[in-house]
Amino acid sequence: MGWPAGTAILEHLQTLAGAEKQQALAIIEAFELAGAKNACWMPGASDLLQLLRQKAIPTAILTRNTRQATMLCATNLGLEVDLILTRDDCPAKPKPDGLWQIAEQWQLPCAELLFIGDYLFDLQTAANAGMPSCLYRSAQNSHFAAQADFVIDHFIELHQLYHR
Repeated sequence: MGWPAGTAILEHLQTLAGAEKQQALAIIEAFELAGAKNACWMPGASDLLQLLRQKAIPTAILTRNTRQATMLCATNLGLEVDLILTRDDCPAKPKPDGLWQIAEQWQLPCAELLFIGDYLFDLQTAANAGMPSCLYRSAQNSHFAAQADFVIDHFIELHQLYHR
């Protein structure tokens, strides 16, 4: 879109107006839908979700994507979680509203939940909500590790915690 590398997309979008904003929004939504169509499971994530379901531990997704793209991805993957919140449902991360909404719906304090993510906004959202964070580390995001309460390199690490 010609924006500088590292530009916070949704935040920058809010600074635009008129046709420029509509064009940028159309590009963003097309990109999200293409990503949803081509989505695949992160290694170990499906097994972890299955284990959490077996143990009756609630699960949710909070994403900056649109509801349309998120539901397409969930359908394509056969993703089963208890709650999905998108930027269409609450203010986008790093605002904490979505995590507060999840905690309220589950009637649990934020401090008793864990928010897992792979980007700075995920860690900031958890901190803003008073919730522990877990970074799913990769070569591209390892520089965020110091800001996370926990760091994993594979979902099997969380899976193993529940088998102890």
